[in-house]
Amino acid sequence: MILCAGEALIDMLPRETREGDAAFRPVAGGAVFNTAIALGRLGAPTGFFSGLSTDLFGQVLTDALEASNVDASLSARSDRPTTLAFVTLKDGHASYAFYDENTAGRMLSEADLPALPDSVEALFFGGISLVVEPCAAAYEALLAREAERRVIMVDPNVRQGFIRDEAAYRARIDRMLAQADIVKVSDEDLRWLDGEGDLAEQAQRMRSRGPSLVCVTQGAEGVTGYGAGDPVFVEARKTTVVDTVGAGDTFNAGVLAELHARGRLTRKAVRSLTPEDIAAALSLGARAAAVTVSRAGANPPTRSELG
Repeated sequence: MILCAGEALIDMLPRETREGDAAFRPVAGGAVFNTAIALGRLGAPTGFFSGLSTDLFGQVLTDALEASNVDASLSARSDRPTTLAFVTLKDGHASYAFYDENTAGRMLSEADLPALPDSVEALFFGGISLVVEPCAAAYEALLAREAERRVIMVDPNVRQGFIRDEAAYRARIDRMLAQADIVKVSDEDLRWLDGEGDLAEQAQRMRSRGPSLVCVTQGAEGVTGYGAGDPVFVEARKTTVVDTVGAGDTFNAGVLAELHARGRLTRKAVRSLTPEDIAAALSLGARAAAVTVSRAGANPPTRSELG
């Protein structure tokens, strides 16, 4: 099982009523939640760990996970409210306003961390769940506890507008990336984390700190994987972009699903990935992400949709 650990929330997506008035539609979302949904739809055995509310929006999240064959039994339940994220779109790109104070997800603590069954072979972390306390400390503690036993993938998915203590956030991300086996960053994330410079040099520098594979996405320009050998580049799939919500999250799922299918999702195997392994993982991620961006909202494809 691949366990996705991080935020689940309700995206309030912009819509227009029949009368032409602005409105919002509530849709299950969150970066780590989206990756779990995408993994489940791609046929990989998937679990989800977060703080989930027992309120009506929490039920929406639980139902969505179940519909995509994601096991949420390890999640911590409470009667605190569900996080809401109001989304605005400009030229297909999303920006967010989060309502997260005292929510079920944010108030997750180290005391809520579950014992993991042996069936969990890998863990995925990322998103806004690594920004705010106390949940960020809880997820970091879970990563540190499991890093020597299971494959760890991290996608910082930096949301600058959500960060209040930049120094603390940067320090946490540095610690987590150093313990990760696989890291995915967008070109924008990498430059925010490491400053301006040559992306290839920055990616190799990040890899030298601990990860075996660093994947750098550049939107329509494609993605490059930096492993033990030469960099592996995969082109983005041509498609008509409706919006980019969930694109990176879906890409992450494709990488993990392909490595699982190839039997390469162990710490030993990830350290010795071949260029063919990396290309196949990046390709599935790119194919799946192309379908997601062709649809409104985060709506990842099933394996059968990819042919």
